[in-house]
Amino acid sequence: MPSLCEEKEILGTKLVTFYPNNFTRHGRATHNAIIVLFHKNTGIPKAIMDGEVVTAMRTAAASAVATKYLAGSGSASLAILGAGVQARTHFHALSQVLNITQVKVWSRTFENAEKVAMETGGVACKTAEEAVKDADVIITVTGATTPVLQAAWVKPGAHINAVGACRYDWCELDPELTRSAVLYVDSREAALKESGDVILSKADVYAEIGEVILGQMEAKKNELTIFKSLGISIEDTMAGELVLQMMAEQST
Repeated sequence: MPSLCEEKEILGTKLVTFYPNNFTRHGRATHNAIIVLFHKNTGIPKAIMDGEVVTAMRTAAASAVATKYLAGSGSASLAILGAGVQARTHFHALSQVLNITQVKVWSRTFENAEKVAMETGGVACKTAEEAVKDADVIITVTGATTPVLQAAWVKPGAHINAVGACRYDWCELDPELTRSAVLYVDSREAALKESGDVILSKADVYAEIGEVILGQMEAKKNELTIFKSLGISIEDTMAGELVLQMMAEQST
């Protein structure tokens, strides 16, 4: 996943593998990666770093930015569908942009939902429907290949960060739900090629979240909104550069 930021002269790439059965079969992470940063003008490598933590944090950070712009005013109740690494990083990231007063967690393995609920001060739910009932913000961070979130369960005006289902033939969201919402993505080009939630629902992409941040497209806070996150390489490169800057500051 290569990328270049001309403005800041930052060049980098991430090498990543995705083995969805790693955790159940081997007790290891499903995503493993390294990030390599280069000097832009010479191509000389300047850093190689582990990409697992960076990927987990930058993915959650992107959802937090989308939530900041798209969630309704006063949003305080959070539903988390999934109980892996991203469930935890998303809770911490969204805590920076929301005044969270209620957290409900669901996972296909109830014991895992209980662990995340304990860590977040939330409540573990036996069903996804119970978890998302009346939630202002919903996060789907599951390994599901078929929908776990149905349109009938979601209240009007909620905001959804859809992070799982990273293949063209997988989806976490009920296609009716995706079609009925205002759909935002990180990359329109990638979403139309790689996101089953977008492709299988045949939903129209309203905007990239970057267009909202730049003021080019509207943030429709009062409507049901979805941010479909696939992750783009510039997030890894800029996050890796931030790690280098923090290390330099700590060493001075």
